[in-house]
Amino acid sequence: MSHSCPEEGGRLTRRVATMAAAAAIGGFLFGFDTAVINGAVNAIESSFGLDSIGLGTIVAVTLLGATLGSFSAGWLADRVGRPRTMAVAGAVFLVAAIGCGLAQGLWDLAIWRLLTGYGVGFATVIGPLYISEIAPANVRGRLASLQQMAIVLGIFAALLSDSSIAFALEGADAQTFVGLPAWRWMFIAGIVPALVYLITALAIPESPRFLVARGRITEARDVMQKLQGISGEEATTLTDRMATTLRTDRSARFQDLLDRRRVLLPVVWVGIGLAALQALVGVDVIFYYSTSLWQSVGFDESAAFALSVLSSFMNVVATVAAILLIDRVGRRRLLLAGSAGMFASLITVAVGFSTATIAGDGEPALSGAWGPITLVGANVFVVAFAVSWGPAVWVLLGEMFPNRIRGVALSACAAANWLAGVLLNFSFPSLRDLSLAGSYGVYAFMALLSWLLVYFFVGETKGRSLEDMQESATPVPSPLK
Repeated sequence: MSHSCPEEGGRLTRRVATMAAAAAIGGFLFGFDTAVINGAVNAIESSFGLDSIGLGTIVAVTLLGATLGSFSAGWLADRVGRPRTMAVAGAVFLVAAIGCGLAQGLWDLAIWRLLTGYGVGFATVIGPLYISEIAPANVRGRLASLQQMAIVLGIFAALLSDSSIAFALEGADAQTFVGLPAWRWMFIAGIVPALVYLITALAIPESPRFLVARGRITEARDVMQKLQGISGEEATTLTDRMATTLRTDRSARFQDLLDRRRVLLPVVWVGIGLAALQALVGVDVIFYYSTSLWQSVGFDESAAFALSVLSSFMNVVATVAAILLIDRVGRRRLLLAGSAGMFASLITVAVGFSTATIAGDGEPALSGAWGPITLVGANVFVVAFAVSWGPAVWVLLGEMFPNRIRGVALSACAAANWLAGVLLNFSFPSLRDLSLAGSYGVYAFMALLSWLLVYFFVGETKGRSLEDMQESATPVPSPLK
């Protein structure tokens, strides 16, 4: 492979970093609007008289919306452009935050949460897509990891916001501010980041690869020069190389993901497997149900909120470590190490919950050393996920597909991620009632599957130009790379 191409050498400028950070704001909303339900779960359950199925529906319907949004985001981004698609997502987030906060019943809250998910699905696709297309190859992992950093910061902000609102109003179902209970203000707080994202999306430049695909070569060269601070000759070399891989008379369609036998290309199967297992290891349970979960094993509301915020803080710290490591050790090694850590910690949590006893009020409680051991196990799982599968999967999905199908392939994988999330979140309340320990045993098994998938089917993409991914359209990457 030649290393004369300026992109491969890498030109990380302040402008590139700023645009990547701006695109990642969608990730913040992704994290905030999905995790904000955490502090409101119990209040919504009591306010609307929900059973386990109803509660699971309210949480999981957001992920169903995200499935729909992510499946259509790549299609829209290939037609109207990356920034305009971000603007659509920002507007959806804004409207949905207001709707959730003012919902009057189960079904209208479900509809607004479905719309929230639609915006989340857009953010899932468009952030990694845009960042991967503007980033120099040798720092693409770090810049693409900004999306995951934004997600975990959004989760942290949501849990901190929930905790602060609940503390200020003396409980999640308090009726002390403008006649609205605290849980409604938890949703309404999402207006602020939605506005920031919407305004930012209108100010960032279009992706050079999108411009080349539309035949707007001169504009693409100008954007490359301004973003990476390179000469006109270097920008011409880059855009010519892009044009070679993007020559097509139409936008990519789902049919382009199929081979001659009308079966998905091997690289697409691998991407779908990565995306689905990222959800099925159970990280959503920690961030969407953790407050309720810790209360169910004996912690009071205040302590449960604090433990949820602690887990989210650990998530942020571990993601910082991932950003520092991903371009040094590579995606594959991070994923393998993360899978091993997740498996061990989930087994620990499952054993811990299996020791829970039934207290006098009929609720399970952890006693003796198993309380802190289980708490440590849950946070080790968060760290193992955040330093590996959290950022590395989205980095890989933004890199591993050929230019021509990248948008639609990323959409398909993101849809698989959210469908897996729907299954996880819809099933957890019932699994929890059946066997809390057993549910974590299932997630441990998924962590084991994730290790096997990476070991046998995932190759390394560190340092490779996006244009070099053309060869990955047919063969599955060798596990020996």
